[in-house]
Amino acid sequence: MVNKILLDTLLHLDNAYGVSGDETAVAAVLRKEMEGLYDDYKENALGNQIFIKYGRNKDKRIVLSAHMDEIGFIINYIEPNGMGRFLTVGYHDDRCAVCQDMVVITDSGAAVYGVTGSKPAHIMTEEDHQKVVPIDELYVDFGTESAEETRALGVEIGCYMTFARQGYMLNGGDYYTGKSVDDRSGLAVLVELLRRFRDRTPEYTLIVVGSTQEEVGMRSGGPLVNEFAPDLYLAVDVTLTGGVPGIEERQLSVMMGKGPAVKYYDWDGALGMTGNNVPRRLTNSIIEVAKKHGIPLQREVMTGGGTDAWSAAFAGKSVLAGGISIPQRYMHTPVGTVKLSDLVQTADLLEAFVQEYKL
Repeated sequence: MVNKILLDTLLHLDNAYGVSGDETAVAAVLRKEMEGLYDDYKENALGNQIFIKYGRNKDKRIVLSAHMDEIGFIINYIEPNGMGRFLTVGYHDDRCAVCQDMVVITDSGAAVYGVTGSKPAHIMTEEDHQKVVPIDELYVDFGTESAEETRALGVEIGCYMTFARQGYMLNGGDYYTGKSVDDRSGLAVLVELLRRFRDRTPEYTLIVVGSTQEEVGMRSGGPLVNEFAPDLYLAVDVTLTGGVPGIEERQLSVMMGKGPAVKYYDWDGALGMTGNNVPRRLTNSIIEVAKKHGIPLQREVMTGGGTDAWSAAFAGKSVLAGGISIPQRYMHTPVGTVKLSDLVQTADLLEAFVQEYKL
């Protein structure tokens, strides 16, 4: 049976627009969802949304973060005929940007809709058919006929753009698909975690964060550690999954519907040697809690990505940092998909772990 409250939270968060660098709309939704669930709140200079629930052992602190931002685009030029050119914000697959519904958020916060266009298949050469159209060759059509008309809509250089798509449950089952389940699903889990502590006091102080600018360099983990000097930092994010045609299990062994994954290792040399080698005393403790409570748990080892735990791990005087991951299909596409039961079990694991872990 679908957890309706958790699903509604995910819907509200996922359907907000929040490209890295302008997460204000997502932050507003998150604050609304968090009402009545925390003891203290603050926002730092980066825009991180910080909700504090004081524990019995008030001076021992656990930071749990999930990032608010989504990958997207930024307008970098407006053609004389009114069409916009754009660059990527975060890591994209060029195949997913062509012939899409898009929305630009103007400086005033208004939404301006458009579609990405390219050369029609009818006039493509054989060479054209064999290649993926790079994003820097695409444009967005606003239905205008001049740069002046486009600017009159509020579209300007520097405006962010993302996929104009609303999330939904697939055919009444347990699978949810949306444009930014990376990482609004993690945010939904953290809201659910604090709901479970609404009338309870946790063992340690929980600093629950909706973080910013993760997709462009995992920029929030370090500042959060520098500010709060936590004893433990856990990033709650999504991870790549197998179980679909074309992907062998040896490539991606984490599966949908088998519960959250404990992160052992991630790495992305292309992003500047980013990654997290999680100390075994942390992974072992997470596994022990999962076994004790009968919560299904997978093991995650991945390359090609990272989380805010990477920048947290070497900030301040150092901190024990790791992650709990939610399985997701179709990462960094407009049709990211998660299973609601995995989100519930992630919340189950976090609830038990933050109570029983010994700092």
